[in-house]
Amino acid sequence: MATVGIVDHPDYQKHDTGADHPERPARLQAIRDRLESCGLMAQLKAIVPRHAEVCWLERAHTAEHVANVKSRCERGLAFMEDWETMICPLSFDIARLAVGGAFAAADAVMAGQVNSAFCPVRPPGHHAEPDQAMGFCLFDNVAIAARYIQETYGLTRIAIIDWDVHHGNGTQHIFEADPTVFYFSIHQYPHYPWRSGGIEEIGIGAGRGANLNAPMEAGAGDAEYLRAFDERLMPAMERFRPEFVIVSAGFDAHEDDPLSGVGVTDRGFAEMTRRAMRIAQASADGRLMSVLEGGYDLDGLSRCVEVHIHTLMEAM
Repeated sequence: MATVGIVDHPDYQKHDTGADHPERPARLQAIRDRLESCGLMAQLKAIVPRHAEVCWLERAHTAEHVANVKSRCERGLAFMEDWETMICPLSFDIARLAVGGAFAAADAVMAGQVNSAFCPVRPPGHHAEPDQAMGFCLFDNVAIAARYIQETYGLTRIAIIDWDVHHGNGTQHIFEADPTVFYFSIHQYPHYPWRSGGIEEIGIGAGRGANLNAPMEAGAGDAEYLRAFDERLMPAMERFRPEFVIVSAGFDAHEDDPLSGVGVTDRGFAEMTRRAMRIAQASADGRLMSVLEGGYDLDGLSRCVEVHIHTLMEAM
């Protein structure tokens, strides 16, 4: 059985988004409760996060954006420029802890302490643009982690696999001209964020060909998702041969999620996890970590995380 790490810290619950917000502290509590009740939590290796330094945030974001998030939190404002991205006075430091959780997970994988790692952190990240917060996201956790892995460990080819129901516009835009980070997104389309995620978006300049979108119509389910993995992602990964795989693990494409119009099942998430593992095994010595993005039905979210971790524990 493979050793799987989990990033765990109580401060992630302190990112206060207000009453009735979909991206709420109860999400992480539901995950923890599920993992403890099924006995999985005791089998996971705890990974302690740290606060990422500001200089790392600026690897993916402008200094002005980083300073703006910090200032708005210090002034006690309740939201960023887009009213749906809620903040509290602690949010800047907790967002740094979310990025640092991904760093700690990458360190554990690279050191061979775990075979893979899951990071149930918040706030999520894949909508955060280089110069603005968006869609519940302050900083792009996976994008900054990709830069951290490259610069700390000298790896040159990172793959990001994003199966959140929403297109990761921030991640795409951060790397769209970069051939060293391959970004794949499978998502409902058209859907939020509305302005990105089309099949024609394949990267620009030197990054042309290192961006792959698989837009799914409302009503799509396991069969359509797995066909896109098998027919589009797997061949692309055979050519790219990543040295580390990061999954933007949003579970809001689940059939029970209130923000989803597609119907991926628990089994579908397990099968996507297996395919991500195969990619990592083929060229990255199995190096893989997943970072939580969306997922807003608490029961569906926690069940999907359970099957995701069970699958990561399978010996390949």
